[in-house]
Amino acid sequence: MAIHAVQEPPADAASGHAHQHTLLVVDDDVEIRTLVAEQLGAAGYLVLTAADGPSMNAVLDAQPVDLIILDLNLPGDDGLTLCRESRSRRNIPIIMLTARGEPIDRIIGLEVGADDYIAKPFDPRELTARVRSVMRRAYLPLKPQEAAPPKRAVFRGWTLDFENRRLADSRGRVVMLSGSEYSLLKFFVEHANQVLTREQLLTLTSQPSQTATSAQRIADLQISRLRQKLDDDARASELIMTVRGQGYVLAAAVTFE
Repeated sequence: MAIHAVQEPPADAASGHAHQHTLLVVDDDVEIRTLVAEQLGAAGYLVLTAADGPSMNAVLDAQPVDLIILDLNLPGDDGLTLCRESRSRRNIPIIMLTARGEPIDRIIGLEVGADDYIAKPFDPRELTARVRSVMRRAYLPLKPQEAAPPKRAVFRGWTLDFENRRLADSRGRVVMLSGSEYSLLKFFVEHANQVLTREQLLTLTSQPSQTATSAQRIADLQISRLRQKLDDDARASELIMTVRGQGYVLAAAVTFE
């Protein structure tokens, strides 16, 4: 087991007291491990490293870790397997590293539980910024005013208004949605970059009296109509993507306001 620690306690910006988070970098490339550890150590984190799944689990069993930076391509169990297993046992934020840049790899990584995803080669400063962002989301408590439900979701130039239950394009033109289409799109944006199974979507589009076959057809039809209204060509869909054998995914960054 390869463990490399860099210790440089930072000062907590709010209190002025030293406060240090522990990160675990899992990558079989020793140069990348060392580079990432040095960069994050200089940013004030305690950094531990491991080269594979067994080493990773040994570290996690030995001490608390606040965030895992996990390479996708590892010897033995790959990063997706380790991410899925870690999520089933521990509630630790995970950032995936990969040499692959395909959108489907990012989608699968997010689906199995990763909190963020960065492709190699990357600027170490970008990784540090991603770590800080994930740590803020994972560990800072929400302020009372932040706990209020969002009023709208913005994605790919579209705005879904939750208060008025309507969809508008980048020019402000309203696109009419049926009740089930609105519920379906709202579910997609609330679970962006997650693969949603047909069974999950059927609960939004089917009626108790419908047969399973009829309900599936209606769900597929609703998604087809939704794609048309989003100008998303089903033959080359880039927004509501079909994940063969699994379901559908809204492949877009969503901002809630």
